Amino acid sequence: MARWCYRHRLVVLLVWVGALFGVGFSASSAGTDYANVFSLPDTDSKSAYDLMQKAFPNTSGDTDTVVWKADRGSVRDAAVRDRVQPALDAIAKVRGVGAVAGPYDGPGGAAQISRDGTIAYAQLTFVQRANEIPKDVVQQVLDTAQGAERGGLEIELGGQAIQRVQEPPQGLSEMVGIVAAAVVLFLAFGSFFAMTLPIAIAVFGVGMGLFSTQLLSHTTNIPDIAPLLASLIGLGVGIDYALFIVTRHRRGILRGMDPEEAAVTALNTSGRAVLFAGGTVCIALAGMLVTRLRFLDGVVIGTSLTVVLSVLAAVTLLPALLGFLGPRVLSRRQRRRLAAEGPAPERASGLAARWSANVEKRPRRIAALAVVVMAVLAVPVLSLRLGATDQGNDDAATTTRKAYDLLAEGFGPGFNGPLQVVSAGGDTATLVEDIRATSGVARAAALPPARGVTVIQVVPTTSPQSKETDDLIDTLRDRVIPKAGADAHVGGVTAVSKDFAAVTGDRLPLFVATIIGLGFLLLLVAFRSLVVPLTAAVMNLIAAAASFGVLVAVFQWGWGLDLLGLGKEGPINAFLPVIMLSLLFGLSMDYQVFLVSRMHEEWVHTRDNARAVRVGLAETSRVINSAALIMVCVFLAFVLSGDSGAAMAGVGLAAAVALDAFILRTALVPAAMHLFGTSNWWLPGWLERRLPHLAVEPQEEPAAAAPQAPAGPSGPATAVHGFVRTADGDPVEDASVTLMSTGGRQLDRVTALADGSYIVSVPAPGAYLLAVTSPSYGSKARHLTVTEGPLVYDVELTGDEVDAVT
Repeated sequence: MARWCYRHRLVVLLVWVGALFGVGFSASSAGTDYANVFSLPDTDSKSAYDLMQKAFPNTSGDTDTVVWKADRGSVRDAAVRDRVQPALDAIAKVRGVGAVAGPYDGPGGAAQISRDGTIAYAQLTFVQRANEIPKDVVQQVLDTAQGAERGGLEIELGGQAIQRVQEPPQGLSEMVGIVAAAVVLFLAFGSFFAMTLPIAIAVFGVGMGLFSTQLLSHTTNIPDIAPLLASLIGLGVGIDYALFIVTRHRRGILRGMDPEEAAVTALNTSGRAVLFAGGTVCIALAGMLVTRLRFLDGVVIGTSLTVVLSVLAAVTLLPALLGFLGPRVLSRRQRRRLAAEGPAPERASGLAARWSANVEKRPRRIAALAVVVMAVLAVPVLSLRLGATDQGNDDAATTTRKAYDLLAEGFGPGFNGPLQVVSAGGDTATLVEDIRATSGVARAAALPPARGVTVIQVVPTTSPQSKETDDLIDTLRDRVIPKAGADAHVGGVTAVSKDFAAVTGDRLPLFVATIIGLGFLLLLVAFRSLVVPLTAAVMNLIAAAASFGVLVAVFQWGWGLDLLGLGKEGPINAFLPVIMLSLLFGLSMDYQVFLVSRMHEEWVHTRDNARAVRVGLAETSRVINSAALIMVCVFLAFVLSGDSGAAMAGVGLAAAVALDAFILRTALVPAAMHLFGTSNWWLPGWLERRLPHLAVEPQEEPAAAAPQAPAGPSGPATAVHGFVRTADGDPVEDASVTLMSTGGRQLDRVTALADGSYIVSVPAPGAYLLAVTSPSYGSKARHLTVTEGPLVYDVELTGDEVDAVT
């Protein structure tokens, strides 16, 4: 498939461009129909909602609020009234506004004026839901209301429709994330053309995913946060997956391969790993379905579809784009060096090799330090409180936050989140009196009954997000309503949020067990080891705890919120743990597979665990860290999205990826694998025989294979001898020299003498592997072909590189 896409690159590109524009045109014509459906079967708030729908079926339009405050005098004064009432009348005539109920409309409006007379509000009812109202209509309402302001009279607006128009322009966070990723890619590749490839793949994958999700919103319930989360994860994985493939492609060209063969090899190796990684992300996302929370079903659809399309773009569109670029995927300096010096294998950088050797020398110290850091970061998670954010968490400069604060000042903190006690029978009058007498209730009033259903509006004395309000809901449900003998249920946005958090918390252990179990099975089959998947499972839990600790410290404790411009602290969104754990599991699996697959390849060749871990870390850490840095930039850019849920997810995922890549995969995992030794690769024989075989990456053939002599013994015994020296010519007396068969079986092992000399016995002429290791200078491994007589082979250890066994 890769070869076909490479050779028919124009056709592939035109198909993708046509598909993107076609789906985009269809989505733009159809518009959006996102719906936040918090359906919680078998909960009290769901029962209240069903009764409300029965009694008041035509209450689908969004209700927003205009709030004003007079600094001097009263809002009843003629000077204030003469400015506000004409504005309310003008708003009532705006297309899309169904009704305006103000405080100056008869005796009933008196309840909309605060006791001290300085604050009043009017309710606007639109004819559509918030996400369906055209932004120009909402902007006209906002401008009309705030146009009546003057010195001493403040007018603010709150509500879902108003919040939509004060959000930053759509695509701002995505653009910032792409620009940041482009900078990292340019520094990693040193080539403008190579930099554009991962960006292009991400744009196509995310664009197709978002347009498709928009079309699907007309056929199923997809929440409005789904597109933001889909673009967040789509940009991250799209850029990372293309980065892995382009890195392998560039390595092939540097080894002297033809660009087409390099592309085919890259897709047949890293491309397979991308398919595996994308599959694990989708499996992790689908794990959200076990929670049976309908709100998350749409999130699964949007994010999984975007990941699938990003993977599809990486394995079809990317080889076509590589065909257009040819050798220009390398930097000019690399092309000049290739032309002048010929092919050369890519080597691990000095910093990566030194760090890898350092981990090998001090595994206990590095593992202990990494565990302490993660444990300290995880401490705040002990105070995690799930809930829902509202406009009280908006930035203090926004009109929605100001309106929220004015209503709390004039009518009490509980006014912004009233409870609705919905009664379908029993003594309603007694119930109202008992509710009024309950501690924590500011006021309660029954609305006129409709179709046998009575709604009692209950205003708590505390804010919607406070623990006291949650306790009040429990008191009403467990004591007050049963005592009154009424058939009633507690509903409203605050009660729904509480129930959602409770249900999520109850089902979280099952969800965690599901995704951890799936990850264990996948890694067990891929690496045929019990310790590697167990280590990965523990690391996932550590990363989750530490990232949630960061999330609690920032959003619940308020550390750094002002610096990030993210408003006021509050509880963590109830749906966030499920979404974050899904994405963290999928992304950490990518890094684990990328890291351990290289270690496993080295282990199969050499059966030397220390070398396998050292070489695997040295050769993959740079790519893993580059990929993680790109994801961190993309995720943090969603702080600019204007959506508190997306900002919270962005910060949490950025912390999770950074901790996972820079501490766990770069330090704790290799240190632990050094400590475990050969136990890393242990698997009981009975399980080995029953497990299916799955190769994440097929073995990559070297660009130019050395002439091979017969591998088996077919002649007299001989020897390999020589000197092990440094780059300056000094002897390396502590070097260990091992001769192995090409299958990895050890044949002889010696230690170099004081002058650096060594000699190993060879059973017969043939092809062998010579591995030289020194604690001070790293290691090298080379394929040798031994003929009839002894072979002289000198080894130079530079101390700043680790060579791969190809």
